[in-house]
Amino acid sequence: MAKPPLTVKLAAPRGFCAGVDRAIQIVELALGKYGAPVYVRHEIVHNRYVVEELEAKGAVFVEELDEVPPDAPVVFSAHGVPKDVPAEAERRKMIYLDATCPLVSKVHVEAERLHAKGRQILLIGHAGHPEVVGTMGQLPPGAIQLVEDLVDVLALEVDDPDNLAFITQTTLSVEDTAEIVAGLKQRFPGIVSPHKEDICYATTNRQAAVRQIATSCDALIVVGALNSSNSLRLVEVASKMGCPKAILVQRANEIDWRALAGAEIIGVTAGASAPEVLVQEVLAALHDRFEVTIEEVIATTENVIFKVPHTLMS
Repeated sequence: MAKPPLTVKLAAPRGFCAGVDRAIQIVELALGKYGAPVYVRHEIVHNRYVVEELEAKGAVFVEELDEVPPDAPVVFSAHGVPKDVPAEAERRKMIYLDATCPLVSKVHVEAERLHAKGRQILLIGHAGHPEVVGTMGQLPPGAIQLVEDLVDVLALEVDDPDNLAFITQTTLSVEDTAEIVAGLKQRFPGIVSPHKEDICYATTNRQAAVRQIATSCDALIVVGALNSSNSLRLVEVASKMGCPKAILVQRANEIDWRALAGAEIIGVTAGASAPEVLVQEVLAALHDRFEVTIEEVIATTENVIFKVPHTLMS
């Protein structure tokens, strides 16, 4: 029986960003330098496939430092950690490596700078996300208030409305964040913005690529993890653009083929922590069921590279 025809609009850029690349390299280089096991506090990036690949090489993932033997090296994840984590590692004289994405570190520095100027800080982000926990943990308790949506904006109680500043999580929806910022500026006209946009280039570019294809697709597949903020945002962006069906899958075997029944044009993309091998796995699964024509739609090109710590290169 002949396979039905299918056009796949493959979004670009997609998948790994420079911060994710750097974090994975740090774990791999640490394994090369120190030997297994190397401990990693929290998932190095939010992707099960990546975690399992590193586990097979000798990485051991834990949630807290007290799970790490005192003589073993430990890596802090790309999402960043509260200040008390490296402080505790120092106290215990541990070998530790910080794989925090430099763009997350930028937000940490911005928070400290604003706090030093006496500003009350509002953080736009998602409660409980490791990046938010890490950013709020850069300053004393109460120095940063979390804002998740416009409802929170209306409910805010601040000490000095004329002495406010805001920062944001790096992996948010560009459009939703713009709405929240507009709400903050309407309520607090003097609020100070970040020197440079906090939402990272990779999040912005992947969302732009989805916007470019979503309106012409019958369905869109996002490859990514259920706990990956930037992947979840891609699903939301596609839905808001009017794509009839936007689904998130970790692997090709999770695709709900009934949900894709009748689709003639399917978009495919991947969150910033999803490796290209998983995108190719999804494309192979589509090839098994359809006569596929692939159109790569390039929204922009990326050439960002973040260096790994020089101590690992020696």
